[in-house]
Amino acid sequence: MNTLIKATGIDFRIGGNRAFYVPAEDYVQVPPPQAYFEPINWHRTALHELAHASGHPSRLNRDLSGGYGTKKYPFEELIAEISSAFGCASLGIVPTVRHADYIGSWLEVLREDNLSALGIDLTIFVMVRTRHHTREWADRFRKYVERQPEVIDFHRIGGDWDYMSKIAAKGTSG
Repeated sequence: MNTLIKATGIDFRIGGNRAFYVPAEDYVQVPPPQAYFEPINWHRTALHELAHASGHPSRLNRDLSGGYGTKKYPFEELIAEISSAFGCASLGIVPTVRHADYIGSWLEVLREDNLSALGIDLTIFVMVRTRHHTREWADRFRKYVERQPEVIDFHRIGGDWDYMSKIAAKGTSG
């Protein structure tokens, strides 16, 4: 993880009691690892804040002007949390359910804003890995996924991941 942080070239500071990214000064700060109940929570938080920093004008140049409560804020939170989830998966850090819960909470905010009226289509691809490969489990999982109105496509795949689903936020064309 330290190698990844250094490779980003982002000013990464450890200290304080909360995590944040300061766009104007282009630095990330997170509490020390021992402030977290589990190491994964520090990793997930660090990757989330680094993802925010990826939007700096010298990098991907995303519009980071939307503060909490604005219509832009949920989009940036989705970018950061999805990036964190993929980063954890790529590094072999087994993510907890927080990624899915947090992403879902921001999708709910976007649903309330009626994305179609804003002219925005939001499609998310979700990869799932499981240790359960019995036919019974797969059937239960498939039935659950099929009941989710946001899921517009779902496949069993091979390789490092077991399933892939295409999800559209309600109110979008998908």
